[in-house]
Amino acid sequence: MHVSPPTMTDLLARAPVMPIIWIHDAQRAVPVARALVEGGVTVFEVLLRTPAALAAITAIRRQVPEATVGAGTLLRAADVQSAVDAGAQFGVSPGLVPELAQAVVDKQWPLLPGVWTASEVMQAMAWSFEALKLFPANGLEGVKQIEHLQGVFPRARFCPTGGIKPEHIESYLALRACPGVGGSWVTPQALVAAGDYAAITALARRAAAFATSRPQ
Repeated sequence: MHVSPPTMTDLLARAPVMPIIWIHDAQRAVPVARALVEGGVTVFEVLLRTPAALAAITAIRRQVPEATVGAGTLLRAADVQSAVDAGAQFGVSPGLVPELAQAVVDKQWPLLPGVWTASEVMQAMAWSFEALKLFPANGLEGVKQIEHLQGVFPRARFCPTGGIKPEHIESYLALRACPGVGGSWVTPQALVAAGDYAAITALARRAAAFATSRPQ
């Protein structure tokens, strides 16, 4: 029986907090992914901002099958191809341009494109993207922006990122249109560099517990 791959909306529903990970050493990737999974977090984004990022994604796909790993900071069609070749299961971009949108649509690959304004939401939805990254959220500033946008775009779902701290998360998850947030606090670079995977697991458990904050 053919099973359709999850949509970006499906993935957000599984991630009240989606960790955003910097990987500078590909050998750290699998232990970090296993630490997150052990803590109950199975969907996360590896930023394509380091030379090790693509190798890290490939290693996670091969060795941590419980995880769903995406590639972040996609800017152009070539980034999409590189991410897909590495095994990334979805992409995240800070914005959306036609070249990027067309590459994703051609591959029928989940993408979380960045938006902030109503015009940007309209442009993304014209490409059939309804799961959107609100960026930069700037802490709690994004709460009011989602409140404004969700009334105009009832089908849209927003994953805010940018300056969001644990104390902000419940305010976001209380919004109908916000199933989850993104944040780097679950995988601080200092903990990744130190190989303190137990501490990352503890933070992942804290992140996963925010699922109870969503409206029932």
